Amino acid sequence: MKKFAALLMLCWMALAPAHALQLLDDRGVSVTFAQSPQRIVSVLPSLTESICTLGECQRLVGVDRYSNYPASVKNLPVVGGGLDPNIEAIVALRPDVVVLATSSRASQRLESLGLKVVALEPKNHADVRRVLKKLGALLEIPDALGADRVWRVIDSGVSAAAQSLPPRARNLRVYFEASRGPYAAGESSFIGETLARLGVKNIIPAALGPFPRINPEFVVRANPDLIMVGSRSLDAMKSYPGWGGIKAIAEQRVCVFSPEESDVLVRPGPRMAEAARIMAQCIASKAR
Repeated sequence: MKKFAALLMLCWMALAPAHALQLLDDRGVSVTFAQSPQRIVSVLPSLTESICTLGECQRLVGVDRYSNYPASVKNLPVVGGGLDPNIEAIVALRPDVVVLATSSRASQRLESLGLKVVALEPKNHADVRRVLKKLGALLEIPDALGADRVWRVIDSGVSAAAQSLPPRARNLRVYFEASRGPYAAGESSFIGETLARLGVKNIIPAALGPFPRINPEFVVRANPDLIMVGSRSLDAMKSYPGWGGIKAIAEQRVCVFSPEESDVLVRPGPRMAEAARIMAQCIASKAR
């Protein structure tokens, strides 16, 4: 009798409809799926990297032009950028969901065409952990195997990078230029939080926001001990008025990051431990 009951239960489970999956994205929009999406288009590099680090790279069927890690995603169809996505190309890929930044203007257009959209945009460390959990839920990966595991690697890696720094590096006053504009990484950004954990002082206060566009004169007045900048922004920086007199420039305490390093540094995702190591190496080499 017990075997018969167990067999009935197995048959019922096989015939029962798959449970619905519901997710609240960063717009506050609730998105419902009949099952975990198998065909995903990602239009934000940090989300692409997170999905792959969670072990589900094979579900990606298209990415934005800036998604370049891991190497396997370079073979996927490219659907434009976050600000200028190719809507037709996305629709043609028949995705179960499109994941993108909350700042993307494509959400409403894609939804009007019947596509499901999940908007996620991490800006600080807590956001990164939260977004990993959201993606883990979307992919139906238990936290212990997915988001929590990835976050422990990030957190311990950042701590290890901080512990590698010599005492003389502490309290250096740092300016981090995130992109041309200039746009700076403020204290409240994920980059700013990493710098704080490394024991240095960010000259861009939290009150200005995570990534404010600043007047170059602000940096002249702040007179940082160390400047971090990507090679893509270096030429523009050379033209900023008055920068020749900044202590960091006069004393050659400027770290110029390669495009590959910059990609690691400016993406709030699973490679933040590597980003911390890159920043720690810069700080250690310039602290004296």
